[in-house]
Amino acid sequence: MKFVSLLEPNAVKVMSSVSSKKRLMHDLAEIVDSVYGIDAPRVVEALMERESLGCTGVGHGVALPHARLSGIDEVKGVFLLLEKPMDFDSVDRQPVDVVFGLFAPEEAGVEHLKALALVSRTLRDPAFCAKLRANPDPSKLYTILTESQSVQAA
Repeated sequence: MKFVSLLEPNAVKVMSSVSSKKRLMHDLAEIVDSVYGIDAPRVVEALMERESLGCTGVGHGVALPHARLSGIDEVKGVFLLLEKPMDFDSVDRQPVDVVFGLFAPEEAGVEHLKALALVSRTLRDPAFCAKLRANPDPSKLYTILTESQSVQAA
C-alpha cells in the first residue's frame, strides 16, 4: 500500500487555525465530503465515536484520527498541516500540527490496519515530519507524502 492510493491531491490542506478538536473533526469531515463524497455528519459521528475509545494523538505533534464508514469501497485519507498547533489530548500532551485522517470501509480489516501502519510508521520519522512542517504548500505536501516510499526505499 502506498500514500498515492490513499490520498487525492485536493485532500491535502494547510489550515490557518483550528479552534478545537471537535472543530478539527468537522473540518476533516467537510474535506472527506467534498473530495470523496461521504456524508460529513456521518464522518463526524464516526470520528468522534472512535476518539471516545481513546485519543488518536500519537505524540510528537502528530494525530491519526480514523474511522470505519459504510458506503466507501477503499481506504482513503486526508492530510492536514496546521499552521498553529492545537491541543489534542495527545499521549505526550504536546500540541498537534500534523494530522492524517484515515477512512475505511466498515468491513476493511487488514487494509485499514495496513494503511494505519503505513501512515503511523511514516509520520513517526522526525525528519520526515520536519520536512512536512517546512513546506506549508498543499501541492508540495502531496508530493512529499506520495514520494515518501520511493525515498525510503532508496
